[in-house]
Amino acid sequence: MIDVGDEQLDRSLLHSPSAVSEIPLNNISNNPFQPRTSFDEESLNELVMSVEEHGIIQPITVRRAADNSYQLISGERRLKAAVKAGLKRIPAFVREAGDENMMELALVENIQREDLDAIEVAISYQRLIEEFDLTQEALGDRVGKKRATIANYLRLLNLPVEIQTGIREKKISMGHARALVGIEDKDYQVEVFSKILSQDLSVRQVEGFAKKSKDNGISKEAPEEIRSDYEDLREHLSHYFGATIEFKRSNKGTGRIVIPFKSDEDLQRIVSILDKPGK
Repeated sequence: MIDVGDEQLDRSLLHSPSAVSEIPLNNISNNPFQPRTSFDEESLNELVMSVEEHGIIQPITVRRAADNSYQLISGERRLKAAVKAGLKRIPAFVREAGDENMMELALVENIQREDLDAIEVAISYQRLIEEFDLTQEALGDRVGKKRATIANYLRLLNLPVEIQTGIREKKISMGHARALVGIEDKDYQVEVFSKILSQDLSVRQVEGFAKKSKDNGISKEAPEEIRSDYEDLREHLSHYFGATIEFKRSNKGTGRIVIPFKSDEDLQRIVSILDKPGK
């Protein structure tokens, strides 16, 4: 099978370069902002065989650096395969990109890969949020995902390390992981995780353990779908008041909304919003 490329990066992000250049491999350095840390060796070797027989079908994308040197933006697997296949040059789109833009391109390109594990996706989402000061909703608009989807991935980063490792090694599915997130107690999360591995539990069975933990008072958080709904409301109120709203809700439906303020002037600003007619 011919591998025509490992990325589905939106070409609008790359300004659709019109010309393809043949660039010496020795003149290309790796992307310093590449968020991907591991590659499947078997898949890479298959790509090497394809490159040896058919060459590089889909050009990589680079940015021009000093003199005749270039830095990779997207296409790291193809670049590695070309090196392993003994090629001297590789077809590439050449574009201009600053460091910040290059980091965003690398992260978005990484997210759009089909073979990423859920933790890699979550880490990329978190980096985009932190590096570019985005809300979950703004990030969702940028990468074409619902805010609830972004939130579900980010919650995986709160799981204990051994469970995150299990996700990365594909020992458990995303469904299992989401069910484990519904368990607040970390020790109990690890206990249920061990049961998944030893007893081959289904996602529904894990959800049963999560429900049992809530009924027994082990977890104080609301169910996943309810938390997601109220997180949407929290983000809406935060945007409306220009402040990071604190939103607390118990399993019984009671709760509180806290609107923080930084100064007397900020408090007056919030009060004036509340006093607006028709609001």
